[in-house]
Amino acid sequence: MSEKDKEILEDEVNANTDIPVEENNEASEEIEVEVLTAEEELQKQLDEANGKVAALEDKYLRQVAEFDNYRKRTIKEKAELIKNGGERAIESILPVLDDFERALANMAKDENAAEILTGVELIYNKFVGILKQNGLQKIETEGAEFNTDFHEAIAMVPTPDENMKGKVLDCIQAGYTLNDKVIRHAKVAVGE
Repeated sequence: MSEKDKEILEDEVNANTDIPVEENNEASEEIEVEVLTAEEELQKQLDEANGKVAALEDKYLRQVAEFDNYRKRTIKEKAELIKNGGERAIESILPVLDDFERALANMAKDENAAEILTGVELIYNKFVGILKQNGLQKIETEGAEFNTDFHEAIAMVPTPDENMKGKVLDCIQAGYTLNDKVIRHAKVAVGE
C-alpha cells in the first residue's frame, strides 16, 4: 500500500470515529498486517495452483505420448499379423511338401509310374505356386556358404577340395522363409 493510500485511509478512519489518533494508527497497522498476510496467502495459493497445472500438463503430455506409442505399436503388430498370419498353417503344411518331394523322387526312378509322375508333378507345382503366392520361399542350399541365419548344420563332412570348406555339401531337409522370415532352417551337411 502506498503512502498516499495510507493517508487517505487514515483520514477516513479519523473522520468517521471519535477514536484518538494514536489508537487509530494501531488499528491501521493491524489492517496493513492483515492485508499483507492475505496477499501472501493468495500468492501461496497461486503458486500451488500453478504447480498443479504444470504437473497436470506434464501428465497429460506423457499420456498423449504413451497413447501415440501404443497406437503405432498396435498398427505395426496388426501389419505383422496380416503379413505372417498364416505362418502356423504353412508350417504345418511343410511336412506334406517334403512328402511330395520324396514321392516325386521315388516315382522318377520307376519307369512304370511315368504317367502318375506327370499328374503328381502338376499337383505339386500348383501346390508350390500357391504357397509362393502366400510368401513362402525355399532356402537355396546347393553350393551356398554356410549361414547360421538360414542353415542348421547336422553333419560336418571332410572334403578334399579346399574350395568346399565351409560350404553346404548336401541338404537333408529343405528350409523355408515366409515373407523373409525363416520359419524352418535348412538341415545341411557342411564341408570341413
